[in-house]
Amino acid sequence: MGQIERIIQMEKHLDRASAAVMELSAALDKYVEAQEAITALSEYYGSDDWKQDYADDEAGHLPAGLKRGVLSEDGIWNLLSDSQELNVRLQEIIGKER
Repeated sequence: MGQIERIIQMEKHLDRASAAVMELSAALDKYVEAQEAITALSEYYGSDDWKQDYADDEAGHLPAGLKRGVLSEDGIWNLLSDSQELNVRLQEIIGKER
């Protein structure tokens, strides 16, 4: 590979890597900000409040138009599981960098 081709290729690498770093940084900022919400959902899921809300939903006591994804048995569980898997991935990435 000649000098010009090498510089062109390295510029493409720089552009691609720079964009990825900026996107990941923004996503990590959002993820850090969401930790309070994740903790609140973790405490809610399976609590007496959640059980009562779930029972009231099953009994038809909640308004028909109420968004109720938090009452699905999989919604919060999947989020918490995905968050934990992401935390493990981040730790693995950090471990490889050292």
